[in-house]
Amino acid sequence: MTEDDLQTHALRFVADPTPPHREAVVLAALPLVRSLVGKLTLPNHPLASWEDLEGAGLLGLMQALDSYDPDRGAQFSTHAYRRVQGALVDYLRSIDVLSRDKRQLMAEAQRALGTLAQMLGDEPMDEDVADYLGISLADYHSLLSEAQHRFTLSMDQPIHEDESQRVVDTLSLEDARDGFDAVEVRSELAALEKILPTLPERERTILALYYIEDLTLREVGEILGVSDARISQILGKTLLKLRNLLTATQPPGTMRSAA
Repeated sequence: MTEDDLQTHALRFVADPTPPHREAVVLAALPLVRSLVGKLTLPNHPLASWEDLEGAGLLGLMQALDSYDPDRGAQFSTHAYRRVQGALVDYLRSIDVLSRDKRQLMAEAQRALGTLAQMLGDEPMDEDVADYLGISLADYHSLLSEAQHRFTLSMDQPIHEDESQRVVDTLSLEDARDGFDAVEVRSELAALEKILPTLPERERTILALYYIEDLTLREVGEILGVSDARISQILGKTLLKLRNLLTATQPPGTMRSAA
């Protein structure tokens, strides 16, 4: 099913909102919902199965369909993308029960990455960071996946009240700064432009595939020959590093919270 097919079904529903036409839109848009669900890391929570996430995404799709106005000029796929993504983020935030101790450990891991990089003069291995934190390698990898999950929620926050642009959009839109009034946003973008080229090529590739090419964790893993869990860990580590580097370049009090 192509984007044109989805648009055709959406317009047909707007003109004649019957159950069969609604079902046709849902079937056409299901790959979009599943693609967005696939970009998430499944949190360790009894209410967070893949079926739960897909259900939340479908609810967002229904809301998108009921609120779609083609006269505004937007394709239904664009409208649905934002609504489905917002529904998924809202659902995950509603069940986010990360403990205070885990939040503190995540902050310590972020600092440890910077400290060890200075001490070693090179990128620390995962084992080095785990030893520094006094936790097992498995626990550190779990922490990185949780970090990736939390950064996904943070980077999907809208910049403006109309929710027309997310924080993550600033990573992929060269002219994104033109629409920003906030000095701190422009400052962070300028810093990102300098920081991103300093990352290892593999990390830059994963960021590009995940955030710009909009691939799922599994799709990125298939390209690079590793598991989707490992991609989540690498993303978590990379985003912690970026927060470290951005913090170092910003005046005190100007960084937005990632948690």
